[in-house]
Amino acid sequence: MKFPGKRKNKHYFPVTEKGRESADPHFLQTEPFYLVGIDQLLVDIECGVEQEFLLKHRLKKGESQILNDQDAEAIYREVKTEGKIRGEYAGGSVGNTLHNYSILSEERSVALGAITRNITVGDYAFKYIRNTSAKVDLSYLQPSENTMGRAMCFVTPDGERTFGINKGCMNDLTPEFIPGEVIEKASALLISAYILRDEKDPIFSSTIKACETALKARVPVVMTLGTASLIEAKKDFFRGFINKYVTCVAMNDLEALALTGLNDPLLAAENVLDLADLVLLTVGAHGLYLAGYVDEQYARKTTYKLYTKSIIEYNMYEFSRPMRKSDCARPLKIYTHINPFMGGPMIIKNTNGAGDGALAALLHDLGARKYHQAKVPNSPKNLIHSLTYSSLSQISKYANRVSFEVLAQNSPRLTRALPEKEDNLQEAYWDA
Repeated sequence: MKFPGKRKNKHYFPVTEKGRESADPHFLQTEPFYLVGIDQLLVDIECGVEQEFLLKHRLKKGESQILNDQDAEAIYREVKTEGKIRGEYAGGSVGNTLHNYSILSEERSVALGAITRNITVGDYAFKYIRNTSAKVDLSYLQPSENTMGRAMCFVTPDGERTFGINKGCMNDLTPEFIPGEVIEKASALLISAYILRDEKDPIFSSTIKACETALKARVPVVMTLGTASLIEAKKDFFRGFINKYVTCVAMNDLEALALTGLNDPLLAAENVLDLADLVLLTVGAHGLYLAGYVDEQYARKTTYKLYTKSIIEYNMYEFSRPMRKSDCARPLKIYTHINPFMGGPMIIKNTNGAGDGALAALLHDLGARKYHQAKVPNSPKNLIHSLTYSSLSQISKYANRVSFEVLAQNSPRLTRALPEKEDNLQEAYWDA
């Protein structure tokens, strides 16, 4: 995809065609295009362990749990001594997504959070900064007297991931460090369920302040759910929060089950549409689903084969561009599904971050929408108050391809953009 960013645009806005408008390059130089995310800054420590290791340290398999400083240090020393550490990376669900967004778009993103005040070469904070794209703006981070947070990922032989989180300074972000003017001009505000775990943590009230600011400015709030156990424990809270603040929800099948009580991904996505305007639901080896709304007058039928699962011919309007329900006179629910790109990589080195990669692609398309509105303000495309630049179907292709790239490497963070020959993955359908 060749926008946002200072890239060629001939594939997307060919001004020689009838109905297309030329851009104003002077205007573009002053218009900001960026994504803002609030995160618990962490360093991911990946370890290969046996089932017995989890039992020994009372770690619930497949879940995320909080570790106190003493237990975290003891576990770290054990895996370090026994050579079980596979790698130490900059982490955090939102941090991963911001990094991947900046890699894909070659554009700025802004990270909000807390980081230890004293950074030395080789420590965890240094590793976080070193492994984060230079396009991610860290200048708004709040300095803290506490140490850097750690997220230990324990991978068992069956590929299941279990997380142990050592907080450090990850929850220290206070409302005073929420820059309202930055959020008001963003293409989207990205948050996670993790930062809403405890209402007593400073980061909780900071997130509420940021969401209130985004809501008033009509900046889309995108929320990734993170872990099923947290959603299940605070189900009513999260459903209420999503209904009030969130535009787009990103989750996997287990998190969808915890939020909705429905095991069927299509029905779960339909249920979440009662709370939010757009849903990204990843289902591992079965690919991903996208669900949203479109006004009946702008609904576009697919030219692909129609499929029926728990919803009859669910993909009929997958060529439509999703909208906020409140912007629809006659809202229709729309869905699309895509299987893993090329069946998935031959060798999957790490499943950590595949969902974050898919979300980064979706956020890239949200940013492209704002970019296009500013670049070609009189375009007929802007007569529709859509959330995204591309159709639901096209976004699913792009998200699917990015997930493949993450799965094929041993890190949740992309080290390069997609190959140049694949940049047309995001070319949108156009009504002549």
